[in-house]
Amino acid sequence: MKTNLLKMKKVLFAIAISASIFTGCSSDDDAPVIKEPVVGEISGNLTTSKTFAYGNYTLKGMVKIQSGVTITFEKGSTITADKTNGETGLVVLNGGKLIAEGTVNEPIVFTEKSKVAGSWAGIIMYGDAPIVGLSSATSATSEDGLSLSYGGTNAAHNGGSLKYVRVEYAGQVITSQTKEHNGFSFYSVGSGTVLENLVSYKGNDDGFEFYGGTVSGKNLISYGNGDDAFDWQDGWKGQDNTNWFAYQTGVANYGMEVEAKSVNNAFWPKVTNITLKRAAGTTTEGQGEIQLDAIQFKKEGNGDYSNIVIDGYVNQTTPTAFNGGAVQILDLTTYTNQVVGGKIKLTNVKVTNTPNIFVTGGAGFTVSAASFPGTNWGVNTTATGASLAAGKWATVDGVNLLANL
Repeated sequence: MKTNLLKMKKVLFAIAISASIFTGCSSDDDAPVIKEPVVGEISGNLTTSKTFAYGNYTLKGMVKIQSGVTITFEKGSTITADKTNGETGLVVLNGGKLIAEGTVNEPIVFTEKSKVAGSWAGIIMYGDAPIVGLSSATSATSEDGLSLSYGGTNAAHNGGSLKYVRVEYAGQVITSQTKEHNGFSFYSVGSGTVLENLVSYKGNDDGFEFYGGTVSGKNLISYGNGDDAFDWQDGWKGQDNTNWFAYQTGVANYGMEVEAKSVNNAFWPKVTNITLKRAAGTTTEGQGEIQLDAIQFKKEGNGDYSNIVIDGYVNQTTPTAFNGGAVQILDLTTYTNQVVGGKIKLTNVKVTNTPNIFVTGGAGFTVSAASFPGTNWGVNTTATGASLAAGKWATVDGVNLLANL
């Protein structure tokens, strides 16, 4: 009797173990969860805070995030404009916030249906950080056609967080200087805003433009944009910028255009780890002025730049002949106050495939290494430039944007 009872217990125990094994290995438990993207349209004024779940969205019109509103996009989302719907862009008004935090392999992509450069307005953000405009003005009017006033006293303004975000085919220009757009446009944006791992891809104007403010950008890629890769004015003074990569191809102007509205500021932006490359055969957008240098300083533009790699800024013979160079100083005032005055610092600079180190844009002065006081100019053949991690955030249609880094 005891023997039979013992045998029965063993059988029941074996059955229980088998059941637990099969239950633990069920296909329901081990199968990967596939999250289907939602589909929707985004338009009009956004007046209520909202999170847009992972999905594919159509952006229609100049969509404006109002003051006091936070709009969040989940990682991996794609937001597509369509130029046939008219002027389209995403605008973060002063007081509003945009939270778009992708990952290295699940970026958030803002693109355009036709994949033609200049088809939409890109991302535009406003803040109330300080600016120094023309004649030292503390405010100015935007050049994006919205004609909004920007500039304030809140250096720590926070417009949100953009991480692993790519903007494609933007840079729509409707009227030059009064209604034009970039990939990313930052109007008096403050240092509380996070800008990290951003790509501006094949736009028709600047990749990134800063209109004053104190915000900084880390790990920025400007690839194939038709005007300048990086551009700023209005006394922008971001202090924590690093790992900037510009690859200019087809039609392009400066790698970095640096100006300060003709105001001799006592401050300057700081950028470390910069790579500026120009592909063979690239020509300038406009033919009325020299526009093919790696870095141009004009209208009292200044700054502190270090660990720089410059490559491929050669002379242009057609359609208009210009000399290409690593550094252009456009005007005598900038030369006197900023170069000789010690407010332009370029250190650890490696220059290759570029016939001219310095280019003078005006009459009455000649730029050379001796023009820079102290250690404000320094060549280093081991400079490394930008350092960026590969991943889907930097890959478009199977092309690795970092292949030329």
